[in-house]
Amino acid sequence: MPKLRNYFPILDWGRAYSRSDFASDAMAAVIVTIMLIPQSLAYALLAGLPPEAGLYASIVPILLYAVFGTSRSLAVGPVAVVSLLTASAVGQVAEAGTAGYAVAALTLAFLSGIFLLGMGLLRLGFLANFLSHPVIAGFITASGLLIAASQLKHILGVEAHGHTLPELLASLAAHLDQTNLITLALGLAATGFLFWVRKGLKPFLIRLGLGAKPADIATKAGPVVAIVATTLAVWGGDLSTDGVQIVGAVPQSLPPFTLPGLSLDLIEALLVPAILISVIGFVESVSVAQTLAAKKRQRIDPDQELIGLGAANLGAAFTGGYPVTGGFARSVVNFDAGAETPAAGAFTALGLAVAALFLTPLVFFLPKATLAATIIVAVLSLVDFSILRKTWAYSKADFTAVAATILLTLGMGVEIGVASGVLLSIALHLYKTSRPHVAEVGRVPGSQHFRNIHRHTVETAPHLVSLRVDESLYFVNARFLEDLIQARVTEGCEITDVVLMFSAVNEVDYSALESLEAINQRLTDMGVGLHFSEVKGPVMDRLKRSHLIEALNGRVFLSQNDAWEALSGSGAPKVVALAQPS
Repeated sequence: MPKLRNYFPILDWGRAYSRSDFASDAMAAVIVTIMLIPQSLAYALLAGLPPEAGLYASIVPILLYAVFGTSRSLAVGPVAVVSLLTASAVGQVAEAGTAGYAVAALTLAFLSGIFLLGMGLLRLGFLANFLSHPVIAGFITASGLLIAASQLKHILGVEAHGHTLPELLASLAAHLDQTNLITLALGLAATGFLFWVRKGLKPFLIRLGLGAKPADIATKAGPVVAIVATTLAVWGGDLSTDGVQIVGAVPQSLPPFTLPGLSLDLIEALLVPAILISVIGFVESVSVAQTLAAKKRQRIDPDQELIGLGAANLGAAFTGGYPVTGGFARSVVNFDAGAETPAAGAFTALGLAVAALFLTPLVFFLPKATLAATIIVAVLSLVDFSILRKTWAYSKADFTAVAATILLTLGMGVEIGVASGVLLSIALHLYKTSRPHVAEVGRVPGSQHFRNIHRHTVETAPHLVSLRVDESLYFVNARFLEDLIQARVTEGCEITDVVLMFSAVNEVDYSALESLEAINQRLTDMGVGLHFSEVKGPVMDRLKRSHLIEALNGRVFLSQNDAWEALSGSGAPKVVALAQPS
């Protein structure tokens, strides 16, 4: 049973489910459902799919995540960035509005689900750590700008196409003279209202005497008000005859059973985009889940989250949806509304199912400009240029990675942007670890502590060099240590002993082992002793299985102070190195 609960977390939290949990989850579900109805319709529009696809992608996937997911607050469904990635990927293999386009979207969800599920079963969640946070922040910022730009055509009521910012802006400029003024008025009014709702409605209602919680619920329902008002305006004024684009007929039904396309050509075309969508979605989802779990001193299992998200995407593939993940905004709303368990998501799915069955005729006259306004207001909150200032001040290498990701995403499209982000993250990691920090240390007078001779006043011995290696040693940085020791030992002829302080070394791979053996041989030929100190147990266990320890011309010391006492020489002069600026 414990093993089963690892793969079915519902068996864990479901056993202790109480009436108070039900009341909290039901209230949270009502609030999130109100928020998700317009959001789901809007994100389907962004993905180039019929509006009902957004609703379908928010029903069965949520139910499946409630069974397999570990987060108590994460709300799964269509999100802006994944919708944009879907439109970019599917748009390359089929034309929007065709049956082939919808099938390709199903296939993308299927491939994403298989990839996530496979990673989860193989416990490969740690691989997402190779995508650095600054690069993710840069990609999301650029995606937010691309999404907002892509929705301007609906605000203006014109045709425009493009997958990059220059293409979109050029297309919009070419069709600017075709702007529908009524659509523009509706779009600007909805956008302005939604911005005010986000920033000013809650304080306004509180000033009027409304309680904080009712004011918060009213704020979350703001998009519904915009939808109702603009729909009534289009219906009452018969504005669709004046060129205002509307949603039109949306089927009244529960999610249908659908089958993804499994042709080899289609799978080959969508495989890489599916992997990129999976990685981006997983990183975003886990970041949100971990943040919310920490607030309640709960924990999530990243590998099980992969399984939960994989199941959700497979559910979307077989029920008329498209790729999904955990959304930041809806998850925060779910958390703030008091959700206690994943059952809140299941109740939300029931609410959306009711909407799909009975409320879809009400959105027939809903203008697409209002949905575009909903998207624009939502995604502009993702744009964060402060990451450029912060990384510039802290790390020029991280700044370069962020700036490159933003520029490539805007200039060459989201797929190249996210792929370059992954490669830049890995390259940045390899670059940093290829040149590990190695400090020459001496003993702090009157203590057994050893510190960097360029930062502290310490004792040294002219014939003894102590080097603290502050990184695990592997194939990327092994030669760097060889070259550094070679350069240091040849600087002065007095050196008789070199001590490598391994207190920060957690791993020594085979390439690094060969480098250590080469260092030992060179120093032996030069008449210099090589010693190790403070080697961690697991590292020492592996070194003992090699030839290095037998061939070592020096000793292995338990502590650096033991090495100092044995090698510095009681009668040898001690030199006090004055602290120097590093």
